[in-house]
Amino acid sequence: MSDPRDAVADLRRIAFLLERAGESTYRVRAFRTAAAALRGRDAAELARLAGSGGLTDLRGVGEVTARCVAESVAGEEPVYLRRLEDAVARADADGIPLAEPALRLRESLRGDCHCHTDASDGGSPLTEMAETAIGLGHDYLVVTDHSPRLTVANGLSADRLRRQLEQVAALNERIAGSTRDFRVLTGIEVDIGDDGALDQEPELLAELDVVVASVHSKLRMPRDEMTERMLTAIANPHVDVLGHCTGRMVTGRRKRPESEFDAAAVFAACAEQGVAVEINSRPERQDPPKRLLRLAVEAGCEFTIDTDAHAPGQLDWLDHGCARAVACGVPPERIRNTRDRAGLLAR
Repeated sequence: MSDPRDAVADLRRIAFLLERAGESTYRVRAFRTAAAALRGRDAAELARLAGSGGLTDLRGVGEVTARCVAESVAGEEPVYLRRLEDAVARADADGIPLAEPALRLRESLRGDCHCHTDASDGGSPLTEMAETAIGLGHDYLVVTDHSPRLTVANGLSADRLRRQLEQVAALNERIAGSTRDFRVLTGIEVDIGDDGALDQEPELLAELDVVVASVHSKLRMPRDEMTERMLTAIANPHVDVLGHCTGRMVTGRRKRPESEFDAAAVFAACAEQGVAVEINSRPERQDPPKRLLRLAVEAGCEFTIDTDAHAPGQLDWLDHGCARAVACGVPPERIRNTRDRAGLLAR
């Protein structure tokens, strides 16, 4: 009989690959919930439960996940996992791999400046996101949950954000005891109000490592009003990054066109104020569009390439942004997350 595999790691890998492929949330949640339920139980206990049929008696473990665990503790790669890994291998073989310049850029990225946890509208807790980022080789991960105005995304009030800062500090203290040089950085995706005001207390914004400012409402606002709205936010000294600037959705059920604004004026202001333009890697966003990304390059802007991940597996979406950055001639030295933490935070 083969040595038992790490059943929890197998369940987490399945969830990661499902998220990476954009599969439905309910399916991913089944594997992450089971992994959380089994964490801390040793292989012998899991083997005993698998043998007695007792795995499904545990809250959060269903028939499919129990079958995967039974295969893991028997020393076999779960069939479900093997099928996913095979699908990834086929996609890599049949698809178009990253061109060499995009691959070099991807390898140069040190972290991700935009992601969400289950504190707002993400699907996994802070610890899970951090562990995945470490596994991907990141040196840092900026946690940027939504601000309170975005109630549909369970945005964080000032008090909830302060509690998250305490959680980040505690997690970093635990990580510091390991050999991995990794740190969770504090941040927010702050909503830009109709008048350009930021949706969080200024004193609290000043405490954060990275502030991503994004428009989420009234995306069809008239061009001149939207331009003024964005310019006001960019002029705010707390803003570090302008997130998904057009707000467009190009795939899926939520398709929507770009917001209209004076892109030349907005990017000139970003360059002048030292606000980075985000290259959003979400497949459904692909924001900014290539013509605007080239305009931002010409304006002298700096950039971040971010996943805007709402689940751990989505943290592996940086390839999309790298390919678009190279296609549009974005100089790597102007991409802030090619820098180490000190270089990133120097802003």
